[in-house]
Amino acid sequence: MASLSRALRVATTCPRKRPAQGLRLQPLASVARPTTEKNVPYQRTLKEEAQGPSTAARGPSQPLPSTADVVVIGGGSLGCQTLYHLAKLGVSGAVLLERERLTSGTTWHTAGLLWQLRPSDVEVELLAHTRRVVSRELEEETGLHTGWIQNGGLFIASNRQRLDEYKRLMSLGKAYGVESHVLSPAETKALYPLMNVDDLYGTLYVPQDGTMDPAGTCTTLVRAAAARGAQVIENCPVTGIRVRTDDFGVRRVAAVETQHGSIQTPCVVNCAGVWASAVGRMAGVKVPLVAMHHAYVVTERIEGIQNMPNVRDHDASVYLRLQGDALSVGGYENNPVFWEEVSDKFAFGLFDLDWDVFSQHIEGAINRVPVLERTGIKSTVCGPESFTPDHKPLMGEAPELRGFFLGCGFNSAGMMLGGGCGQELAHWIIHGRPEKDMYGYDIRRFHHSLTDHSRWIRERSHESYAKNYSVVFPHDEPLAGRNMRTDALHQELLEQGCVFQERHGWERPGWFSPQGTAPVPDYDYYGAYGNQVHQDCAYTRLLEDEYTFEFPPHHGVIQKECLTCRGAAAVFNMSYFGKFYLLGLDASKAADWLFSADVSRPPGSTVYTCMLNQRGGTESDLTVSRLAPGPEAGPLAPAFEGDGYYLAVGGAAAQHNWSHISTVLQDQKFRCQLIDRSEDLGMISIQGPASRAILQEVLDADLSNSAFPFSTHQLVRAAGHLVRAMRLSFVGELGWELHIPRASCVPVYRAVMTAGAKHGLVNAGYRAIDSLSIEKGYRHWHADLRSDDSPLEAGLAFTCKLKSHVPFLGREALERQREAGLRRRLVCLTVEEKVPMFGLEAIWRNGQVVGHVRRADFGFTVDKTIAYGYIQNPSGGPVSLDFVKSGDYALERMGVTYAAQVHLKSPFDPNNKRVRGIY
Repeated sequence: MASLSRALRVATTCPRKRPAQGLRLQPLASVARPTTEKNVPYQRTLKEEAQGPSTAARGPSQPLPSTADVVVIGGGSLGCQTLYHLAKLGVSGAVLLERERLTSGTTWHTAGLLWQLRPSDVEVELLAHTRRVVSRELEEETGLHTGWIQNGGLFIASNRQRLDEYKRLMSLGKAYGVESHVLSPAETKALYPLMNVDDLYGTLYVPQDGTMDPAGTCTTLVRAAAARGAQVIENCPVTGIRVRTDDFGVRRVAAVETQHGSIQTPCVVNCAGVWASAVGRMAGVKVPLVAMHHAYVVTERIEGIQNMPNVRDHDASVYLRLQGDALSVGGYENNPVFWEEVSDKFAFGLFDLDWDVFSQHIEGAINRVPVLERTGIKSTVCGPESFTPDHKPLMGEAPELRGFFLGCGFNSAGMMLGGGCGQELAHWIIHGRPEKDMYGYDIRRFHHSLTDHSRWIRERSHESYAKNYSVVFPHDEPLAGRNMRTDALHQELLEQGCVFQERHGWERPGWFSPQGTAPVPDYDYYGAYGNQVHQDCAYTRLLEDEYTFEFPPHHGVIQKECLTCRGAAAVFNMSYFGKFYLLGLDASKAADWLFSADVSRPPGSTVYTCMLNQRGGTESDLTVSRLAPGPEAGPLAPAFEGDGYYLAVGGAAAQHNWSHISTVLQDQKFRCQLIDRSEDLGMISIQGPASRAILQEVLDADLSNSAFPFSTHQLVRAAGHLVRAMRLSFVGELGWELHIPRASCVPVYRAVMTAGAKHGLVNAGYRAIDSLSIEKGYRHWHADLRSDDSPLEAGLAFTCKLKSHVPFLGREALERQREAGLRRRLVCLTVEEKVPMFGLEAIWRNGQVVGHVRRADFGFTVDKTIAYGYIQNPSGGPVSLDFVKSGDYALERMGVTYAAQVHLKSPFDPNNKRVRGIY
């Protein structure tokens, strides 16, 4: 009998590729090739016997229909969940095509673990739905048991930071009714007697976590879907996607082609997992994922292991899944094997397990459960999984092709996220938007320049795999795929100590270190694949300072940036912002429909507005500037006929904004152009009481209140260079933005810094913006303002032209919401104690949890922690202003509650004097 300890010794002493002598183990191997099929220890599998006719020879399991409302490609977890939810929402003409048999490829061998708590409120909701479906709803519908086992989950903390992370999860769980307990080492030992607890700080126990059976779940899903009219056709590989171009030049799905005929359909869902990129290429759609080997081993019987919870020892990067009276042992390493050439013939095969790669998990497993040292290995499982550049799935409608949806790239979490994501994808297809905020999963989050950039995809996907079990710190940054998109001021600011953040390829200023330059190094793969780990790297040293849930060592540096902005002035480089032009004969009609605010103002005006979806949720907040037609085309003043608008949107969501606007223009058939000038224009913002005095020396314009009012813009010259100046503020101060042609960015910036020297002007980054803006109560999209939050709930009713009769996208939903009363409302809370908060903290009102914090930061001017979160009425009634004011509030941070004060207005300058230049 081969034991884990013997396997570890073999892996550390045997040469690579040499068979393990005398052990019942597979040969050591590093070649990424499929082997013969192996049994995987589930209750049942759906695979056919290895012998028998080929898939092509067998032919489809039933005749293909000539048409379908939706065609789902791929019969794994996501495909089956999506089909089920489509059918449940009333789509009877949905068809699932599987090239082999259901669960082939990845799903059949997946571990099937379900953990309810993740450091994301949206994911907690998605996981909760999956659990409801597999543990209750499917069995109630079909009478079939899915194979769900509720044996609980146990997260292991071997250091204080890890335990702090678990306490954060516990607090978030209270807002969603997820039972969890932080246990001491002694309590952990009592729960799991076979566990070594000598090196533990504590554990997080979630009693209602559990284990899913892939085959049982998928069988039951398709049975329930078929009962509602859906069809499942196996043994039917897809060979092509037929595309048509409509009268407006928009590419749309027309049909799915197979060896056995075609199906006309307006909608395809790519749930092909590892093979999703190949399906995407059939349609001209880029799918940014990579395939890697992922492995676990199954032990022989272990006495006393029955009914124990599943275990995640994150610090050892290993998981232990209960397998009846045995354990499955797996993990995530920093040197995973890439599957370089994905085979379309691979179905129920597995790879040889590379013990050189896998052995690093064995030591951690034996340390945690010592009996494993004497336990034999019954089988090994090494199969393909798909991983994405940010460790989030790829979902939603592809920007390149209308009607082509993605549901792939689930980073080994396709089973546990499948129910929630299948439901949201079904809503997306039917209603045009998901019910929840799915921006973090939306394929449109990635800039189009990155989705087929092989180095960026490979580096970032590797890092997402290697850091799968790392502590999720609020201010962590990736080291892979950096310096992909830099603006004209990048080198200038780097030399002044800028510590950069990365947002979807863009390098943007985070904060400015007085310790000197900190360039981001090339990716070293954490020393894997023969790479040398960077030594004595300034950037990684500063980043390591962020690995805390306390205030970082450079807290005082960010404080100085903030207070200097409030007391004198600061310059912010915001060049990574998206900058679009909306131009043409129907531009005014399009603007009225797209933007919630009234933007039909004279040229020279700038309006802060939202863009909504049909449900009234906020797809974006942005500024819209009305343009006057000009005879000459240029980056700052393009030539156009009709009307023109200049849009400035947050850079992290620029591609999302572009796709949303493009989709609306196509759907409404507006005759206008959307032009992207994000790479051609830079943007700096000078904010603070001294900003007018500084810029008056640089600009050739009168900056007085009467000549240059707030929320207006002008073309002016700065140090001889033509720029567009806008009087706006995102931090609550007197200030102007300068939108500058790329070639002029450096000279204009230098002129501003020279003029500002005697006024105390400093550089500041986005860490300062976060603090300054939360003090003023300004919203950050995708933090305290998301696509499932309405402007009414978020306190942004002033951005909605509801007093007019002008129709706009989302108006009807807002009117219904206003009539019924708000069922939740965004509130501002402050805490007197100097404790850091980052979001996910539970909000208590009168002894009841009524919500959780979406966004939090320390306000240096008010000298308090500030938090924003949506609260609900426990009775289910409306959340009125009286309800908000009448409660006693507290915020729970890592299990400790802190008294909080609620505010109906911004705690800083609530009368908006400073933005008007009144100091």
